[in-house]
Amino acid sequence: MSTQPTTPGELRLSPEVARARRDGTPVLALESTIIAHGLPRPRNREVARELEAIAREEGACPATVAVLDGVAHVGLDDDELARVAEDTTLRKLGTRDLPVALALGASGATTVSATAWLAAAAGIRVFATGGLGGVHRGFAETFDESADLGVLSHTRLTVVSAGVKSILDVPATLERLESLSVTVVGFATAIFPGFYLHSSGRPLDWTVHTPAEVAGIMHQQDALHIGSALLVANPVPEAEQLDPELHDRALAEALAGAERDGVTGQRLTPYLLAALVQATGGAALEANLAAVRGNVRLGARIAVAFAR
Repeated sequence: MSTQPTTPGELRLSPEVARARRDGTPVLALESTIIAHGLPRPRNREVARELEAIAREEGACPATVAVLDGVAHVGLDDDELARVAEDTTLRKLGTRDLPVALALGASGATTVSATAWLAAAAGIRVFATGGLGGVHRGFAETFDESADLGVLSHTRLTVVSAGVKSILDVPATLERLESLSVTVVGFATAIFPGFYLHSSGRPLDWTVHTPAEVAGIMHQQDALHIGSALLVANPVPEAEQLDPELHDRALAEALAGAERDGVTGQRLTPYLLAALVQATGGAALEANLAAVRGNVRLGARIAVAFAR
């Protein structure tokens, strides 16, 4: 049973997370959208437990974030995790949706932006996810940009991801991250990852090689009072990436299908990701999961290094 909030709008920490925060144990935030909306059932529940287990193996307390019945949860017990995995009525909540969901007693899985916001509010410094949102293709006509970028521009949080989703305009997203003063470093790579792919082909200015180096950057952020995020770009291993030719062919087909079907706005990303999974016979999903597992493991190690 989770710790009851004492005032309206207060975060509800699970007993495990509350104990970790009290004892100074490293904590790693995890999003819930991948569980509720990104994976088929019942595999989503198995993956949710697996990711939490990876964090614990590396010495960090997992804090899966979600909103249930108008309460923002940082850390879920097994029943709550099962609800997120099984309840088909859960909404997808970004940061802009949080006040509405809390005020109306709604339930939903948190996206990268909402997870980052709630994790930072709970005093958690490291968050692991799959791929970030970013600038969409055709931005000049649609002005479609993920809320993830805006939140990271004013949230002091270290986010470990396999780059940004490859359905996006990657060069434009990197330019936007620079404009928003979000620090980007590659982990053991000088090339920005491509989400499903090991490489996007876009060079990075900075490379780190150990969790301790990442922790050192975080401490310098604190010393300089820098309030934006640190993005650690961690590529999926080449042996586990999606075949690049298959990726490019499937993505072109997905983009053409979205234009044909008039899919835009919030519907576009899930449409394209689902089309990629279908067109690749599930290989895109396996590459995504390989990336997430690696990011959770690295994120936990960074949280441990920072706590030291």
